[in-house]
Amino acid sequence: MGNRHYGFILISDEKWWRRLCERVEDPHKVYAFVRRGQVGPVHAKKLLFYVKRPVMQIQGTSDFVERIAGNYQKLWERYGHETCLKSYKEYIDFLRGNSKATFIRFTNFHKLEIPVSLELLKRILGFSVMPRGGKYIYKEDVS
Repeated sequence: MGNRHYGFILISDEKWWRRLCERVEDPHKVYAFVRRGQVGPVHAKKLLFYVKRPVMQIQGTSDFVERIAGNYQKLWERYGHETCLKSYKEYIDFLRGNSKATFIRFTNFHKLEIPVSLELLKRILGFSVMPRGGKYIYKEDVS
């Protein structure tokens, strides 16, 4: 995997971030973050949850377990209970007609006591705009 793919920044809407925080009862259980299509990290140790506008901060972290991409129905049947989505209908609405989905599974989830601002991220990571699909980051940048 290497040092370059140690962490991955996942992008989340504020709505889904709040729902995830409500859903996590035991941070040591495995949960799943859902993405439309087949996108997301393949190799990583840590996930950093970046919440988009208006928050614009990394608000939590977790340990990456695996990325599973494929047929949306099969993924829901197997891992739907790990998501923050409340029903199959909500899942279908979320996918907006995509027949492929990605479930990014993680454990050891926790909210940061002091979130990391976008401005600090830009200075540390050297980019001007947060990439829409997320971003791999070096181990040194996660610490």
